[in-house]
Amino acid sequence: MTPLDFRDGAAPTPEPEEPARFRAAVEAMGTASVHPRIELAPIRPPQRLAPYSYALGAEVTRADTTVVPVDSDGDAFGRLILLHDPAGQEAWHGVFRLVAYIQADIDSALAADPLLPEVAWSWLVDALESRTPFTALGGTVTATSSVRYGDIAGPPRAHQLELRASWTVGDTAMRPHVEAFCEVLAYAAGLPPAGVTRLDVRRDENTD
Repeated sequence: MTPLDFRDGAAPTPEPEEPARFRAAVEAMGTASVHPRIELAPIRPPQRLAPYSYALGAEVTRADTTVVPVDSDGDAFGRLILLHDPAGQEAWHGVFRLVAYIQADIDSALAADPLLPEVAWSWLVDALESRTPFTALGGTVTATSSVRYGDIAGPPRAHQLELRASWTVGDTAMRPHVEAFCEVLAYAAGLPPAGVTRLDVRRDENTD
């Protein structure tokens, strides 16, 4: 497991008007320890969902390179958005809300499994329940398949899993929420646990 590193100017500098609780929540997100094949970095957050917001982008790197090509097999990425309204919002039942999105390429066998949505949703529920309290969890899981025709790059058939979810957080302890989100991303990407060698790749290609 590797800690999230915000050195070299990656960490956002909180504006003076930002509430102390929001700054503490953002700092807590930066303490998460995640799978070594998952890279986290701040990204531009949405501006109109709440008075204060912050977002992390997550990407699964390949075993043989730190660059994940566009439109390649095995791509997996996501984003986790922190929303804060000091006055609270009725739909949230609180003042902090996390919004998660994950997309991952999957193989045809998994895509054909009718229980895939239930299984993917259970990944998130189990990851959260094993780490931290949360309330008002809701979301969707979508499995899609596409067929490419003519002069277009990529495999003839592609299958993707998308998970969208949001939940309310009771305090500023955001680290376990980031770690739960990254655990789900690792499951969706088919990553082995850290330190475990996959048997379907050559040893010289494995960097776990």
